[in-house]
Amino acid sequence: MPRAKGGFKTRRRRNKILEKAKGYYSAKSRLYRVATEAVDKALQYAYRDRKAKKREFRSLWIVRINAAARAAGLTYSQFMRGLKKSQIALNRKAIADMAYNDPRAFGELAETAKKQLAS
Repeated sequence: MPRAKGGFKTRRRRNKILEKAKGYYSAKSRLYRVATEAVDKALQYAYRDRKAKKREFRSLWIVRINAAARAAGLTYSQFMRGLKKSQIALNRKAIADMAYNDPRAFGELAETAKKQLAS
């Protein structure tokens, strides 16, 4: 039986990996075996960090809302409870953007929350 070297398909598969490894340091961008390990690890990090990114942004939004709420005389939890009581359905991303870019509108939200907490 003749020896099968793989040829076209093997080369195509290896080139695909080496293409993904372009820009990596040293052997990681040149040698197939090392490049495969580096690319696999990079893809694992990418998958993990797509999830972590969502957590980090939510955390950032909460920090921004808390800072703006405290400037208005409320804590974060009081502010959110007041909004919920007054049936204002804004997500944290929108509220944080408002706190950062439009402090006057955020102040009105804070006042609404304070009134709801007082009643």
